[in-house]
Amino acid sequence: MTFESLGLHTSVIKALTEAGYTKPTSVQEQAIPAAIEGRDLLVSSQTGSGKTAAFMLPALHKFASEQPAAPAPAVGKTPNQEMQASRSRGERPRFKPAQPKMLVLTPTRELALQVTTATDKYGSHMKRVKAISILGGMPYPKQMQLLAKNPEILVATPGRLIDHMESGKIDFSQLQILVLDEADRMLDMGFIDDIEKIVDATPESRQTMLFSATLDGVVGNMAKRITKNPMIIQIAGSATKHENIQQKVHFVDDLSHKNRLLDHLLRDVTMDQAVVFTATKRDADTIADRLNIAGFAAAALHGDMHQGARNRTLDSLRRGQVRVLVATDVAARGIDVPAITHVFNYDLPKFPEDYVHRIGRTGRAGRNGVAVSLVNHAEGVNVKRIERFTKQLIPVDVVEGFEPKRSASAPRSNHKPGGWKPGDNRGGAKPGGRTFSKPGAAPRKEGGGGGYKGNRSNDSGARRSFGDR
Repeated sequence: MTFESLGLHTSVIKALTEAGYTKPTSVQEQAIPAAIEGRDLLVSSQTGSGKTAAFMLPALHKFASEQPAAPAPAVGKTPNQEMQASRSRGERPRFKPAQPKMLVLTPTRELALQVTTATDKYGSHMKRVKAISILGGMPYPKQMQLLAKNPEILVATPGRLIDHMESGKIDFSQLQILVLDEADRMLDMGFIDDIEKIVDATPESRQTMLFSATLDGVVGNMAKRITKNPMIIQIAGSATKHENIQQKVHFVDDLSHKNRLLDHLLRDVTMDQAVVFTATKRDADTIADRLNIAGFAAAALHGDMHQGARNRTLDSLRRGQVRVLVATDVAARGIDVPAITHVFNYDLPKFPEDYVHRIGRTGRAGRNGVAVSLVNHAEGVNVKRIERFTKQLIPVDVVEGFEPKRSASAPRSNHKPGGWKPGDNRGGAKPGGRTFSKPGAAPRKEGGGGGYKGNRSNDSGARRSFGDR
C-alpha cells in the first residue's frame, strides 16, 4: 500500500515524497482512511509506529481540501494590525481569541514540539495552514504572538492550555478535530480534570481521535465518554515484544560495579547514540557530569530545565553533538531520533508500562535497537513484573571482566525492590565523594564541582573511566 492509495491530498503526498516517506505503517494504513471519513478513533499502538502521521495526515488532507483556489481578499485589519492601531491611539490593545480548527493534546513539552515539527513537514506545501505549540516553559508574550496568528492547528499541554482558555485567549467554537496523544500518560500525570474541562469547551460535533498504549481501565472509561461510535484500532498493545530490539539484563553488585559496567557498554563501537534513564532529576545531572568527565559527549534532560535549555539539548542530540542523553521518564517522552541505537535503564522504572516506552526510544520505525537494564540483585522482582507485563523473558547477560560476584543464573531475589543511587555509601564506596581513575591507574577521589562539559579528557590526555568512584 502507498500513501497515494489512501486518498490523501496531492499537496500532502508531495510533502511526504520530499521527506522520503513511501509506505505507510500499519497504524497509518488503518487510521488514515477512517479519519478521512470523519470517524472517531480509539487507537492502541506501540511507540515509534507512526501515530503522529496517523492523525495529522488526514487532518491536513481535510484542511487542504477546504482551501480556496486563491487567497481571499483581506477584509479589514489583521489581529496584529488592530493591536498596533490600538497602541497608536493610546488604547489598550484588544486581543482577538484564536479559533483553531484542530487541537492536539500531549503530556509533555517535547512531544508537543515533535508533533508541531512533524506537522510543518507534512504541511510544507500548504501555505495557509499554520501549526503552533502552546506549552509550559514558554514565555507568555511569545505565546500571545503565536495565538495572534489564529493558527488552524494548536498543539498544547493541558495545564498551559487551561491558562489561556480561562483568560479568554482561545475560543474552541470552530474546532473540528480533537486529538489526545498518549492519553494514558496524561492520565498518569494527573491531567484528567484538565482534559475533561478542555473537552467540555469543544463542540459536540467535533471528530475525536484518542491514541494510547492501552485502551483499558481509566483510559477506556474516558474514551467512552468523549467519543461517538469510535472505530477501535489495536496494532500492538503496550505489552509489545519489540522484536526488533535486543533486550538484556545485567546484574550488578553495587553502585561502583554499575558505573564501571555502564562506562564499558557505552564504549561499544556499534553504538551511535544512547539514552540513559534515571529515576530522579538530580541523578540525571550527576551522571551526565560524570560521563562528560569520562570523555563522553553527554547531556541531561529533565523537567527542572528551562524550555530553552531543553530545546537546545534535543537539537544537539538530533545533530549528533550529544552522544549520550541522560534523562528522566517524562522528559524523554516523545523523543524520536533515528540515530538512537541503545537505551540503558540505569534505574528500573516504577511501572512496567514505562519500561516499554523507554526502550521504544530505540528501534524506531522498524530499525534495530538494543535495550540494557542494569539491575541490582534485590531488584529481580521488578524485572519479573516487566516480564509478566511484556509476556516475554529478558535474557541475563554477563560481560567478561564485569561478572557480578553473585552468579547471574542464581534465583532472582524476592526482597523488597530497591536500588543504588548516586551518593549512597554502599558496596564499599567511600563517604565524601566519588572516585574516578585513568585506565590502569589507581582510583582518584573526585572533589566538588560540576566537571567538564563536552567530550574532554583529563589533564594528561588519558580518558578517565566513568565507573571508578
